[in-house]
Amino acid sequence: MSLLDILSVLASTLRLAMPLILAALAGLFSERAGVVALGLEGLMLAGAFAAATVAALTGSPWLALAAAMLVSIGFALFHGYAVIHQRGDQVISGMALNVLIGGLAPLLGLSWFGQGGRTPALPASARFMSVVLPGGDVLGPVLISGHNLLVYATAALLPVLVWLLYGTGFGLRLRAVGENPHAVDAAGLSVARLRYQGLAICGALTGMAGTYLAIAQGAGFTRDMVAGRGYLALAALIFGKWRPLPACGACLLFAFTDALQVRLQGVALPVIGVVPVQFVEALPYLLTLFLLAGFVGTARAPKALGQPFVKSR
Repeated sequence: MSLLDILSVLASTLRLAMPLILAALAGLFSERAGVVALGLEGLMLAGAFAAATVAALTGSPWLALAAAMLVSIGFALFHGYAVIHQRGDQVISGMALNVLIGGLAPLLGLSWFGQGGRTPALPASARFMSVVLPGGDVLGPVLISGHNLLVYATAALLPVLVWLLYGTGFGLRLRAVGENPHAVDAAGLSVARLRYQGLAICGALTGMAGTYLAIAQGAGFTRDMVAGRGYLALAALIFGKWRPLPACGACLLFAFTDALQVRLQGVALPVIGVVPVQFVEALPYLLTLFLLAGFVGTARAPKALGQPFVKSR
């Protein structure tokens, strides 16, 4: 591979990592609050459908982003009602959310647009397009410039979210809810409210990730367009031991294998020859299985994760 090919793979890695990073951070706020984030896939899909629909109807990517975040927040709070107030099983509720949205979004798309569950192809004016930044060094045109606004927004949002979780009183209380909700309750704080707040942030971030897939990386909604990224983000969160920066690093690693597999398709490798396309396309998921099998045993989840809170009498 030439230097330009390597830089192109790295630039693709940044673009492909953005929805994974947003979803992993969303899962971080949910699971640090003690709620299993198995519904990331469905929340991203809901955000993608809402963004593509509003963009098709209004032509405004900003309204589409706002709608996607609101819709995903609504579904996240619905999931919260099932597991916080009704004390339902968090794993079952998360999977049910994925199945519900996975069927509802294409059904609504078919009913509203009559295009087989898809939304109409969006013009450039209704999408977040690439931005060319002035100046920069030699690597600028490939690694720094030429990405869409949501890539830069995600990069700017990352330190803010880290500060929110680790540098504020709210973040301290949220993490305490995931570790010892009874101590939080004894301090006079509402466990349910803090968990709902964590889920609301989770919904906003997954809505942003869905928007990226639908109207920044893509040009509309298609069935199953999230393609397992929610589960990959959850795997990255576990691999990163529920810490933001290691989780983002795992997302970049998964995205790198995804970008690399596109370059490797049909390429004859030394000794091996041409690798079957099916195997190359499976690389990101094989890497996920390998990392989880090798490292998940050393990761310590929040102590109250998945446990419904019952107020002490």
